[in-house]
Amino acid sequence: MTPSAGEAAPGAQDIAIGPLDLAAWVDEALAVQAQAFGLSQDEIGVRRHIVLRHLANPDARALGATVGTGRLVGFVYGMPNDRAQWWSSVVEPYLRREGNDAWLDDSFTITELHVLPAYQGQGIGRRLITMLTDSVAEPRSILSAIDTESRARALYRKLGYQDLARRVLFPSAPCPYAVMGAPLPLRR
Repeated sequence: MTPSAGEAAPGAQDIAIGPLDLAAWVDEALAVQAQAFGLSQDEIGVRRHIVLRHLANPDARALGATVGTGRLVGFVYGMPNDRAQWWSSVVEPYLRREGNDAWLDDSFTITELHVLPAYQGQGIGRRLITMLTDSVAEPRSILSAIDTESRARALYRKLGYQDLARRVLFPSAPCPYAVMGAPLPLRR
């Protein structure tokens, strides 16, 4: 159930966060991402295949945030970074140029983190990313975010992420990204 105009979203204390079988919840997760990130139906279809391919990695992990009705309102997933993956091959030249390409080794990549707009600003994203990274063996984490001053980038900085490369261009992305990295555990 989505809060309607004028209806308040439940408080963060009313949100349960726990392991998510992302393969079973992929459509619900992509619906959250579509609202939070502004994806078209065509983009959702492409990302569905990407998510399912990522889940073939036995070390991929996901957490979901649900309200009392069981509705998914946020999720995060990631996996240990692999230089052979597409994302790494795109960001590696940018990181190398900045002297930061070693971050591609021994890092856990946050692949996606999204919270429905009506539930943002309640600490849900922070809880999702810290709980996920607290459970990994890697000593650091990396991610990419749109290279603009956003609430997401502000959150990542508060958690200890810093810019490793900026103005990173992904094929077919309409705007540049920043690659950020943080030692684990993340700051509280």
